[in-house]
Amino acid sequence: MLTTDQKGAIAELAIDIAAELGVGVFKPLTDGERYDLIFDFRPRLVRVQCKWAAVAGDVLIVRCRSCRRTRHGLLHRAYTADEVDAIAAYSPELQRGFYVPIGCLAGRSNLQLRLSPSRNNQRLGINWADEFTLEARLIDLLGP
Repeated sequence: MLTTDQKGAIAELAIDIAAELGVGVFKPLTDGERYDLIFDFRPRLVRVQCKWAAVAGDVLIVRCRSCRRTRHGLLHRAYTADEVDAIAAYSPELQRGFYVPIGCLAGRSNLQLRLSPSRNNQRLGINWADEFTLEARLIDLLGP
């Protein structure tokens, strides 16, 4: 079984596909920041936190928080717009990447992206996975 560090490294490597689309992809020289990569959309730089995403039934779960052990137990902290500009998630089951601007999270620690319609046919308030695919989002951000 993979450790969380190994999963994060795999997610970062998978998300590096952004470079193939013409996005400058940079990794900070030191650890300790809340973001893993910097995307250069020329002229705008975007701080990106990379995450491993898991399929659970008809949804893709993207955990939008960090977790670390302290002497008082586990400390969970959601990402804020002051720390990162977007979450990029990789799903090994789907072999696809997803890009979620931080504004879509509204302080949530988890985001569910629907892979197929809900059983009750709800449509309002649904985050469709197809609307957050990495390639499509990055191409939109690169512009003409």
